[in-house]
Amino acid sequence: MTISQTQFLALPEGRIAFDSTGSGPLVVLVPGMGDLRSSYRFLVPLLVEAGHRVVTTDLRGHGDSDATFRAYGGEQTAEDVAALLRHLGEPAVLVGNSLAAASAVRIAADHPELVRGIALLGPFVRNPNAGAAMMVVFRVMMLPAWVSLSWKAYFPTLFAGTKPADLKEYVATVVAALRRPGHARALSLTARTSHEHAELALPRVTTPSLVVMGDKDPDFPDPVKEANWIGTELGSTVAIVPEAGHYPQSQRPQLVAAALMDFVKGLPVA
Repeated sequence: MTISQTQFLALPEGRIAFDSTGSGPLVVLVPGMGDLRSSYRFLVPLLVEAGHRVVTTDLRGHGDSDATFRAYGGEQTAEDVAALLRHLGEPAVLVGNSLAAASAVRIAADHPELVRGIALLGPFVRNPNAGAAMMVVFRVMMLPAWVSLSWKAYFPTLFAGTKPADLKEYVATVVAALRRPGHARALSLTARTSHEHAELALPRVTTPSLVVMGDKDPDFPDPVKEANWIGTELGSTVAIVPEAGHYPQSQRPQLVAAALMDFVKGLPVA
């Protein structure tokens, strides 16, 4: 498998980094807040082997993307990914994890011509039902001055269930990326995002969709219940991944790839 040298899409306020691997129908993989495009490091080769061109991208202010943007969050991610899809030049199966799942919903609602289908992994498509005190604690934890330390402690807890074999090394890579100029501020601002834009967009989505949720995802009080609610709202197929937390793509990649391939097989030809 040959991965292209990192490419950059120039946008008005900065550049978005992406990689392209393989050939065939396009699949675009977008990570969540505080994560990197290498979150899909185990999933990419499985999709390429199945005959797909796979593009992975970093969020603005994350990884190799610039931290020169004025605003960060789910709506801005939707704008960036829509621009990337136009640049790539063909409708894609769009896969979004966590915050990026909300962005995928927004793109499917506003720009259905850009996507053949959307797959939502560990999806936030509405604001969590957290108390005001917890929200204040989270905001303080994510302040730029110490967000890299906070994320180093918090990020590994989201891998409940089966752990990737390289989790320790991967966490170190994520934290190192946060220490680039401007990236701590970018994560801090991204953490303030609201998912209301996605919840309001749900009724407008007619694109085929798939919901993939780890049964131990600690970001939800009842992950299976949340997945089924999203599935009902979108008329989606729902796949529950056993022994997986918020990142099933790296925790149980074979199961996620199988669910994605079954989903893709049922889509109309681009």
